[in-house]
Amino acid sequence: MINAYRNVPGQYKLLFRYLKLFGLMCYIEGDADHGFTVTIDGPTSLFKPSTRYGLAIAKLIPALLHVSRWNLTATLHNRDRDSGHWTHGRYSLDSDCGLISHYPPGKEYDSLLEESFAKRWAKLDTPWQLEREVDLVPIPGSVAIPDFRLVHPDGRTILVEIVGYWRPEYLRKKFAQARKIEAGGLTSGFILAVSERLNLEKAGVRVNDLPVPIVWFKGKLQPKAILDLIERVATPTEI
Repeated sequence: MINAYRNVPGQYKLLFRYLKLFGLMCYIEGDADHGFTVTIDGPTSLFKPSTRYGLAIAKLIPALLHVSRWNLTATLHNRDRDSGHWTHGRYSLDSDCGLISHYPPGKEYDSLLEESFAKRWAKLDTPWQLEREVDLVPIPGSVAIPDFRLVHPDGRTILVEIVGYWRPEYLRKKFAQARKIEAGGLTSGFILAVSERLNLEKAGVRVNDLPVPIVWFKGKLQPKAILDLIERVATPTEI
């Protein structure tokens, strides 16, 4: 179990990205203001014990070192090769361990698509300010990290998630998160920007019943398309 205390949102994002990269089964609770508790299922929770899965958990530690304040506790199961008997132990580590990670820090942008959108937005004459990955939205058993947040001087905020990557599992997860966010009223405004090149039907995703506004784009996402949607659906007291 990992307790990641209140930290810079980008540090959380890097940690959650590595959890996904290593294929670790986990349950996430908490929020960005107080911190997150990440419960990771060990290899014994699979159909049979797996040293490969245990190694994946070990690989997570260098990523954890990029988080400012944290602690980790784990239950270890070790079988004696000669007797076949199992022994059990406890392992703990925290952010005061003095270790230095050999993993690189997170990149500012996940893709050229996001970077291009941010640069185009900076050239617009609009009171809406674009911020990069500052909101972490808790949803049951996980956490969503929208790509951008738009902030208006009158206090309105809108989260923007860009879906331009094709893989069935990825698409299903993204749209499932969008449904949970809106169904739970977990944010004041949420917009999905979806590439027209994606084969959503093949991925088993239906967008007609999504309770969130969608902006469709070809190639590069144009910031004006987001602004036009905001002007159509938002007033100073809503979105």
